[in-house]
Amino acid sequence: MNALKNKVQLIGNLGQDPEIVTLENGNKLAKFSIATSDHYKNTKGEKVEDTQWHNIVAWGKTAEIAENYLTKGKQVAIEGKLTHRSYETKEGDKRYITEVRCNELLMLGK
Repeated sequence: MNALKNKVQLIGNLGQDPEIVTLENGNKLAKFSIATSDHYKNTKGEKVEDTQWHNIVAWGKTAEIAENYLTKGKQVAIEGKLTHRSYETKEGDKRYITEVRCNELLMLGK
């Protein structure tokens, strides 16, 4: 059960091409976002689509795969863990961000 404590699985479409960062040590980092959509009927019986955006980060070989094969609009399956971090803007404001650290990536569709 320990493996299930912090596990995220998502299937969605890329909102933009991955942003690739190569660190000084040569390690690669890929940042991208995917959209997941859910459909339901509201109290009036109208069909509603709810789209959620998820920030994804991938390191190493997974980042290289993202760099070489992923483009805006592609459908992917992501498995990873939820992470939270904070940073300070140039103006000194503190910002918080939630990301999925991708451990596995599967390209779907065409």
